[in-house]
Amino acid sequence: MEEFLDSLEEGIKKYWLWLLVVIIGYLIFHYGLEYTAVRAILPLIGVIILGRIAWIFWLHYIQQDFISGIDFVLLEIVPPRDVLRSPKAMELFITNALYHWSMKGGKEEYWQGAVWFWFSLEIASIDGQVHFYIRTPTRIRGLIETQMYAQYPQAQVKAVEDYTLGVDEITPKSAWDGWGCEFKLLKNEAFPIKTYVDFGLDEDPKEEFKVDPVSAVVELFGSLQKGEQMWLQIVVTPSKKTYHTPGTWFNEHDWVRESRLQIEKFVAPFTRTHLGERPDGGTALEVRMPDFLKNSVTGMSAKTTKLGFETGIRVMYVAKKETFDMSSRRNLRLIFRQYAKPDCNELWRFNSAQGDFYSGIFPASKETVMMLANRMLNEYRERAFFHLPLRHHIFAQNHWRWPIPEIIGLDGWIKAYAHHKTFVLNTEELATMWHFPGQIMRVPTLERIESKEASPPPNLPT
Repeated sequence: MEEFLDSLEEGIKKYWLWLLVVIIGYLIFHYGLEYTAVRAILPLIGVIILGRIAWIFWLHYIQQDFISGIDFVLLEIVPPRDVLRSPKAMELFITNALYHWSMKGGKEEYWQGAVWFWFSLEIASIDGQVHFYIRTPTRIRGLIETQMYAQYPQAQVKAVEDYTLGVDEITPKSAWDGWGCEFKLLKNEAFPIKTYVDFGLDEDPKEEFKVDPVSAVVELFGSLQKGEQMWLQIVVTPSKKTYHTPGTWFNEHDWVRESRLQIEKFVAPFTRTHLGERPDGGTALEVRMPDFLKNSVTGMSAKTTKLGFETGIRVMYVAKKETFDMSSRRNLRLIFRQYAKPDCNELWRFNSAQGDFYSGIFPASKETVMMLANRMLNEYRERAFFHLPLRHHIFAQNHWRWPIPEIIGLDGWIKAYAHHKTFVLNTEELATMWHFPGQIMRVPTLERIESKEASPPPNLPT
């Protein structure tokens, strides 16, 4: 009886709102107040809908106003000549320097429009010269420099001009042509991609035995010719994504809990329930996973042991029209193959700036393709994944599509914006995709520093 009362109390706490609605509805129909209720409820519903819309616009306005006051700086990281440390050092840097999580609410969030900072980890090749960059708010620059020197004392960090400004625009009249795309996870984000641990780099093998996955990216970028450029950006912010909790009306949970729920769903076909076999008479669960699925469960469990970042990935290839190489464009689409883990997860390209973006009977025109490439250029330059302009929400491709634009006559001058997708990667996965190659990677076009510039001794006479 006590257990029944406890469960009843828990049910009332969870579903009190719906119980209140049922009670009010019963009283209305019991006393014949339907007409009066409709006259009272309809204006209330209208006020709620308009209030909700006004609230959304207000939040967007104050957030954009707050973001406009953030000063960003692009830092180039020149790695040392000999990188002797494993990607674990970069993982520690990402954890300490980029995970800026803080509670926001009340005046700070709803009046000042405060948002969490986001960062961009980038690799760029300019005429075959490879560079590593971090784009950060200026307020965090000092922390990034100290944490980078803590892990790579011989590196050099310097502020530089944004390399994307060297390409003015991509139009039929400009000197540039371009192509770009974004990447998404093929499966649920609870499944990990292949990391440096899978390549054995956590054990610090000898240089001649190292297999470094980032070498493929650096090698491709270093093979470009004069007039060609390749860019890669990994835009990250601490994950605050929430999911609806099954079995409840309003409860939510974070990505760690969601990963555990995905594991439970994954192992459900191999789970048996034994009633009354526990010492207290409770239910015991027995899970018998096939050997070929154990790697997936192990990887999913390990992913939640490290901090997670909401992540967006974008790449772009730009070149002067006379030097634009279709082979380079095709090669860029395959730079993440080494991170594929078929029994877990892999990165898959989408939102490509090409003729099939607006899927239909006929491919898009050359002018439309160039418009898409120029739009991709602007989104890359803005590092746009979080807190997008209002036009991206109103005219997003996931709901602004045929026949709506054609019916209202706007298809000629309003083209749907790509619906960006972000996903959670943990620090281990990020460090795998963005770290300095070791000694074995001797690409002559990768700038390295011979030795750290020494500071003058503090005891010099004045």
